[in-house]
Amino acid sequence: MEQALQGLKVVEFGEYIAAPYCGKLLADMGADVVKVERPPQGDVSRQHGPFPGDQPHPERSGLFLFLNTNKRGITLDPATPTGRDLFARLLRDADVLIDGYRPAQMDAWGLSYDRLEKVNPRLVMTSITPYGHTGPYRDYLGHDINSAAGGGVSAGNGDPDREPLAFGLTQCDFQGGLNASGATTAALIAREATGAGQHVDISIAEVLATLHVGVNLPTYIYRGIVATRSGRRGSVGRYPKALLPCKDGYFSLSAIQLGEWIRFVELMGTPEWSKNPRYRDRRAMAEEYPDEVDALVSQWTRQYTKEQMFQMGQDKHIPCAPVRTADETLAEPHLRERGFFVKGVTPDGQTFEMPGPTARFSVTPWSLRRQAPRLGEHNEEVFCGALGLEREDMVALRHAGVI
Repeated sequence: MEQALQGLKVVEFGEYIAAPYCGKLLADMGADVVKVERPPQGDVSRQHGPFPGDQPHPERSGLFLFLNTNKRGITLDPATPTGRDLFARLLRDADVLIDGYRPAQMDAWGLSYDRLEKVNPRLVMTSITPYGHTGPYRDYLGHDINSAAGGGVSAGNGDPDREPLAFGLTQCDFQGGLNASGATTAALIAREATGAGQHVDISIAEVLATLHVGVNLPTYIYRGIVATRSGRRGSVGRYPKALLPCKDGYFSLSAIQLGEWIRFVELMGTPEWSKNPRYRDRRAMAEEYPDEVDALVSQWTRQYTKEQMFQMGQDKHIPCAPVRTADETLAEPHLRERGFFVKGVTPDGQTFEMPGPTARFSVTPWSLRRQAPRLGEHNEEVFCGALGLEREDMVALRHAGVI
């Protein structure tokens, strides 16, 4: 095998970020992913930028081009009887179906797991929605911000005197897709033992509640404290866990272990104030008077740039990181040295940079085999090749709005 997931057949039927990102992660590791877009406009992410020259175009969306590398693309509308039949035929030999639509909508299209497992008992169906396929919110509309609120992330994100926030850059949807790819792989491993597929039900809100909010449960259980929004620092725990100002911006400092804090104080030159017993109780420093301590620490940090702070922290084994702009991230030497960014190409030949592999396998490596598909680019290849339709059938289906 040249790649880890080579030979795996995946059908992806979902829009925007979560489902396509799951499909991308599988495709980038070698899976044959057929992306199904509903005609005539296709995936909604085609309407989202960034675009070259800030000129919107459905074939030049940076978001779409990044999320759909290494996939073949077709158009198909399962709202029609013919479309449902073609979709079912597409799934007969598939290993995985990734879907990102609400349960009621999938049921209306005849694409529920109960029906599809009769078409293909070995099918692993991975559904990625804000609230999952069970429970009282299963059919609610939801977006990244709703998942953030439902998963509890927004309860601790933002300034205390302002509105709660989601993570930046739709990270909730990306994390939903990432977890779905891992769960899908686990279901495929289980299939090797049982011979049967299964329905993998991913609730993005539950992903966030588990990964980001669950860590705070011991604080509530043992201390009765509910973490709240506290701006650029953690509201509970030990000092310091915050974004602090420096000469040219901010850096993140999370020296919560005793040894880390001692090394940071030594790095500052052990200032006289640090010998005061008031600044030895780091839980009180974090929870009772953090602004006071920040002001003292910042007198020193403002003398240095964020890159200097980062390097000094690395040298002294102190967990910290610079808060970089997008341009600074693109130019970051470590990412450049590791080849993290790769060249993408728009259908009309314009190049751009995008993130590359999320992990590097030494024997079955990640590779960029093809750019994201144009809308319906592989219709003939899939429908006439894999499904055996004639070109005349394709014309009729196109006129009927099925493909």
